[in-house]
Order: sequence, then structure tokens, then C-alpha cells
Amino acid sequence: MQLNEIDYNDAMPIDAYGPGFFRVGGKKYEGAVLVSPTGVVAWGGYDDTVNALALSDQIDVLFVGTGAEIAHPDKAFRTRLEEAGIGVEAMASPAACRTYNVLLSEGRRVAVALLPV
Repeated sequence: MQLNEIDYNDAMPIDAYGPGFFRVGGKKYEGAVLVSPTGVVAWGGYDDTVNALALSDQIDVLFVGTGAEIAHPDKAFRTRLEEAGIGVEAMASPAACRTYNVLLSEGRRVAVALLPV
């Protein structure tokens, strides 16, 4: 089997996650985070769309990690982002981390908003 090294260019992959934290680009962040091509910021949950909307010209899809279990994001949250041209895909946070990293390695225009597990 041939293994290939993944090149994320200047973007930061999600290295790890655990109870109440995420490690992104080697740095540990407590609580919910929004990870994008521009960096990592604290995320205030479904009422917090300001930073995600600011990415509308940089991303096509926002993955939403809903914690340990999959859940539906608030309808108003989804509507605000979709009206700005950002697709929203909800999944459990572990799956969102993996999906984000894979698409990031492919050079896709993605970001992820994560609630802790």
C-alpha cells in the first residue's frame, strides 16, 4: 500500500477532539469553534452567524458539528446562511471533523462550526 502525505497548503486541519475541546493546527481550543480558511474563532452556537456569514465569498459549504449526536440545526440559522449562498450540512462533530479535513485536503472551499462532544 502506498501512503501519500496530505498537503493542506496554508489551511489548518483539525488534529483532534475530545470532551469539550478541539485541537486545530496544533493548538487546543476549549468549547465550540468555527474553523475556516481565515483561522479559528469561538462559535456561539446557532444564534451566532456573524463570522460564518463573513465567509460567504470564501466558502461554499459550512459543515455543522452538532456534538456527539447528529441533530438538526436551528431553521433560522440554516436559512440565514443559505440566503448568503452558503450550503449547510449537519452531522455529529466527529464526522464533521473528518469530512472537513478530507475536503480541505482536496482544496475545497469549506468551513466547519463545531459543538463539543
